[in-house]
Amino acid sequence: MLPSISLLLAAALGTSAHYTFPKVWANSGTTADWQYVRKADNWQNNGFVDNVNSQQIRCFQSSHSPAQSTLSVAAGTTITYGAAPSVYHPGPMQFYLARVPDGQDSNSWTGEGAVWFKIYHEQPTFGSQLTWSSNGKSSFPVKIPSCIKSGSYLLRAEHIGLHVAQSSGAAQFYISCAQLSITGSGSTEPGANYKVSFPGAYKASDPGILININYPVPTSYKNPGPSVFTC
Repeated sequence: MLPSISLLLAAALGTSAHYTFPKVWANSGTTADWQYVRKADNWQNNGFVDNVNSQQIRCFQSSHSPAQSTLSVAAGTTITYGAAPSVYHPGPMQFYLARVPDGQDSNSWTGEGAVWFKIYHEQPTFGSQLTWSSNGKSSFPVKIPSCIKSGSYLLRAEHIGLHVAQSSGAAQFYISCAQLSITGSGSTEPGANYKVSFPGAYKASDPGILININYPVPTSYKNPGPSVFTC
């Protein structure tokens, strides 16, 4: 199989400007890379996905190998997703959850279908340029909604690099998926209006994906994907 254009570009440009999302942890602890996160295809070259219609837009995996183990957390807990080395480009950080259907194994479930609901997206600060709080950071807290049903979930971390996104297909998606076991007494299942599939959730022409953030400097930003689900 020939390597993707994005991976070839990453190799040509070097890895200093690129990054992975290899770890997630609870409380004040930390973990090894890829312990609770499914190893993404960019684990060696820090590459990115540039095709929103690719299967890799889901978890950045050409084959869905499981994480080494599953992180158990209570609904309502704030956990932390880690980048390596750090987020380098301007653009939004976003998080999605997908509940593994009862009776299916989280190690082999691929997350296919309209099962993903967004639990966070980042808006920029507007001014003489757009600034993003994620830029330069290596850890990102994300709260698990307190009302959702217990069970096995995939947590999808996504950062969209918009530094050259004025051309179609030039936005850079840095993605990985962690395996969680969420406990609690919640019973809420987000409605269909909150759920999307990957691929399918985004179009290359979405205004939050095809955008010139440099000139003229935008005065608003519309995150791609559905509305954020809240309890």
